[in-house]
Amino acid sequence: MKQAVLVVDVQPCFDPPSWLVERSRLLAAKFPSIATVIRHDEAKVPFFRQLGWKPRSIDDSLVQADKIVLKYGYGLPSDVIEQFQIWNVDRVLVCGIQADTCVLAAGFALFDAGLQPTIVADTVVGSSLDRSGKLGVDLWRHHFGQVVNNHLELL
Repeated sequence: MKQAVLVVDVQPCFDPPSWLVERSRLLAAKFPSIATVIRHDEAKVPFFRQLGWKPRSIDDSLVQADKIVLKYGYGLPSDVIEQFQIWNVDRVLVCGIQADTCVLAAGFALFDAGLQPTIVADTVVGSSLDRSGKLGVDLWRHHFGQVVNNHLELL
């Protein structure tokens, strides 16, 4: 089974813990990898109008990946799916910020594309609703079934 890594929104504006950045870097270095970076453009996604909050207009990934893809909302850009298909990936290992929102949204997009989304439970944090990420991992297990509990199992 060919595997790749998707690093979701591990960037300064979300103030990720150092352990998350380090674990994500280890996985991205071991497998073909894509990192997403969320940017703000109110004309594309009305974060401020609807939520009173917005990500930075310019922010960069804290994880070096084979490919960096910009996104403007919760969803996963089609460029990500296309790249995984070009790489002939079967399983996508997912880590990142907001396990219960952006990471989960990525899981749905990967699943709908026929890939096997697999969350790496010790490489995610949740939103302000559940910073531990447990809610996101539980939702992932319910919807996709594929959970790796410890990133060391993959190294």
